[in-house]
Amino acid sequence: MKGIIVIAAAAAAICTTATRAETRAIPDYGRFAPVPEGKERPDPTRDYKVIFEVSQGPLDATKPLEGLERVARLVNLLAANGVGADHRHIAAVLDGDATEAVMTDKAFAARHSGATNPNVRLIDELRAAGVSVRVCGQAMAGHKITPPEVVPGVEIDLSALTTVANKQLEGYALIEE
Repeated sequence: MKGIIVIAAAAAAICTTATRAETRAIPDYGRFAPVPEGKERPDPTRDYKVIFEVSQGPLDATKPLEGLERVARLVNLLAANGVGADHRHIAAVLDGDATEAVMTDKAFAARHSGATNPNVRLIDELRAAGVSVRVCGQAMAGHKITPPEVVPGVEIDLSALTTVANKQLEGYALIEE
């Protein structure tokens, strides 16, 4: 009898973990595998203040940037482990070769033989999940991108350097590529 109770409890724990893993704030991006035996887990009572510096360009021009996918993965991991939106303070600043990812479909198409920007939908979903998506103004100048060519809602900062420094001084943890 005791063995049946232990097996039932283990099965319930696995089912609970699997259900949480399917709870994603950004459903179409940032996939992750459940790891029930994982020791270091998100704390639902902690405020997560994280800034990502996304600077690597696309490995595949038809897919969203891996750096933005990584941002979505963190949001989803936190959400699946009970960290509410009010405890997630996440920003992503794009610079370097990642800068063109913030371009509207029209502006992107003009530079890339009519192709649509594979990052626009992900950026919109990140923003809907509460992520502050930003772009380095210096990188925009270097890539000759004008403010009207930037996806609506993406914040244009003076520079990624100052954004990262300011956020770290505010207590944000930096995740670089």
